[in-house]
Order: sequence, then structure tokens, then C-alpha cells
Amino acid sequence: MSTQMLAARGGIITPEMRLIAQSEFVAPEFIREAVAAGRVVIPANINHKNLVPCGIGRTLRTKINANIGNSALTSDYSAELEKLAIACKYGADTVMDLSTGGNISRIRQAIIARSVIPVGTVPVYEIVARAGSVNLGGDILLQVIREQAEQGVDYMTIHAGLLREFVPMAMKRKLGIVSRGGALLAAWMSENARENPFYEKFDEILEICRQYDVTLSLGDGLRPGCLADASDEAQFAELRVLGELVQRCRAAGVQAMVEGPGHVPLDQIEMNMVKERELCDDAPFYILGPIVTDCAPGYDHITAAMGGMMGAFYGAAMLCYVTPKEHIGLPDSDDVARGLTAFKIAAHAADIALHRPHARDKDDEISDARAVFDWEKQFSCALEADRPRRYREQALAVSAPVPDSHGSEFCTMCGPEFCSVRLSARLKKAQKH
Repeated sequence: MSTQMLAARGGIITPEMRLIAQSEFVAPEFIREAVAAGRVVIPANINHKNLVPCGIGRTLRTKINANIGNSALTSDYSAELEKLAIACKYGADTVMDLSTGGNISRIRQAIIARSVIPVGTVPVYEIVARAGSVNLGGDILLQVIREQAEQGVDYMTIHAGLLREFVPMAMKRKLGIVSRGGALLAAWMSENARENPFYEKFDEILEICRQYDVTLSLGDGLRPGCLADASDEAQFAELRVLGELVQRCRAAGVQAMVEGPGHVPLDQIEMNMVKERELCDDAPFYILGPIVTDCAPGYDHITAAMGGMMGAFYGAAMLCYVTPKEHIGLPDSDDVARGLTAFKIAAHAADIALHRPHARDKDDEISDARAVFDWEKQFSCALEADRPRRYREQALAVSAPVPDSHGSEFCTMCGPEFCSVRLSARLKKAQKH
């Protein structure tokens, strides 16, 4: 079986490429060339049968990933399927199952079976859950990766760029290593005085990925976990290795994207996006947030969406959403919805500023609907319709009855006499006459 990348290099426009070209309003040849060069990836495992493919790259619409998955302390099978449904409803382009508790394989299989969007994983979680962290360097590593590929996982995050020599650099930080996968590997390397097993077995991992067309998401195990640690020597040392791994992926015909920083001040975001593009030869950049202030727990979906918007504008291809529970606990379905809505706004704003084809269509449609007080049209054009519709109903329920023959032609903020839109409509009508 040829991967999307190998097919593109052979001059073949696959059905997945045609669908993506249609959804992105670009020519199929544009997608083929970008996939062949590694600037766009199409996570599409040959065993994920009900998948609607998407393209991820900085020249396409900004994509959003939603993380779900249970923990060793909370959540269950049904709760994760509910989160998947919410993620799809609220517009996630991909979903990652980050389960670390029980029934990992069963949960993942159910998610893949029900998901029409690409599904990602972090194999080190299942490796540790099944065999313990002491066995990270054993045969279980390749076994788990192969099992997940056979199930239909579309992309996998592996922290192969975190080398043993980088661990002392990270220990100079305020927060050290905040990536779960990165911390597990750093501890294993230090305790065993051995190199990163994902790095040492990278060629074997590539063979599995090529067989099932699994896209590798090269994880940033040394991403900064607070503003004080942003853009340091540890982060960029790992990024340089990730750039080398991108070239090894491309040489093997395996699609690859690169994961990016978590906490970055606003003034450093552009530099981080440019640096990744240079070091990783324009491989799609998949960033967590970034969170732009550390002192807003409970509101990190907002602080991260601010950074995500800037990251997308400066070249990030996909944003990993952040929920209000970041740094606090495992998100529930409502947190998933709130996080996704914040990031849909961020991605949409960036796409408008980048002049993506038809990115502003809904904005223009909703403006036309506002001009004529077409409330249902406004809701249908909204990135998320449930909340504004509920707000409108609540406002009308508590407002005093207004004697007006056009009762729907105002909101309860202004009422009929102070409504600027009504006054503008009257002025326009008068000018026509």
C-alpha cells in the first residue's frame, strides 16, 4: 500500500486529495504538490474506514484538534464517546485519544469506529499503562505502535527528539518537563543511562507507519510549561532534532508534522513559528495553544485561543485546543465544547486575516442577516449556534412587553427607540427616495 506522500510523489491525485481540494477551494494539483513536498499531511490510516479526510498545512484552512481520553483517576468508556460526539458537533478537525486509565484499547477502538475525523494517539501512554515505565525500552514499544496502527489510528505523537543530553538543560527551568510523554522518557533515560528508545527505534517505527499510512506527529517533549521557560535552549535543541527526523520521515515516504510550544509570550510567537519553518523545512506545525499568560487558571481556553490565533496567523497549521480545565483536572463534555468554540473563533479569525478562500463568507452572511433582523439566519451562520439562540430566548423572556409592530426588530440591549440598526435602515430607505 502506498502512502499519501508516495502516491503524490508518483503524480497520483488520490480520492482523499480531491476531497480536500474541494473543501479548501483549491486545485487538486495544489494539494498533490504540497503532500509530495511534505508541506501538507493527510492523516488517513488505511484501516480507518469511515474517515472523512482533512489536510493539515499552513497554506490551508487552520485545523483544530480536540484531546479526549480517560485518566487513571476518572472518566469511563461512555464518557469518552460522549466527548467524541461533542468534539465532532463543535467542529473539531481531528481528535486525540489520550487515555491513560483502563480499557485503553477498547476505548480507542470505539472512538475510531465512530469517528469520521482523524484520530491521533500518544503510544507511550498505553505502553506505560500496560507494562510500566521500566519497560519503555522493550519490545512492548513497537508492539503497541503496531497494534494501534492496525486498529486504524491516523496519526501518532512520539517524542523521538528528546535526547538524553537535553535532560540537564530542562532541569534548569522553573517547571522542568511538563509533557507527560517527555517526562516519562526523561526519567527512563536518566534511570537507565540509555538513549531515547523512540529515537533508537525510529526506522522500525517508520516501517510500521509506512505500512498503514500513519502520519507521525513529532512531539515536543521539551515544550515550555510556563512563560519563564519559553524559547530556551532545551526547546530549540529538541526542535533541531525534530527537523532531522522530518527528513528521515520524508525519505521513508511517511507523512510528518511537528508539535510546538505550550506557553509562549505574545511577542515570541512569530519567532517560534518562523524558527520551526526554517528548522523543519516547512513541515506542518501543530501547536498547543500557545498559552500567553500563566495567571488565569479556569480561563486557559481564552488565553490559549489568543495565542493560537497569533500562531495560526504566523504559520501554524493546526491548533490543539485547551479547555477551561487545563492545569486543573480532566475536562468533561462541557469543557470540550467551550474549548473548541474558543479555538474555532481563533482559527477563523486567523483564516480571515490570511485571506483563505471563502473564509469570510459566514461573517458577510451574518452581517446581512443582522441588517434585516433575521435572527434564525444569524444563528445558522454562527460558529456555535446554541448559546446565542439561548441568550436571545432568555433576553426576550425577561424583557417588558414593547408595543411595537416589529417586535423582533431590536434586541433588549437597545430596544426599538435606540436601535442603531433600525435607525440605519430608516436612513437608507429615506436616501433611496
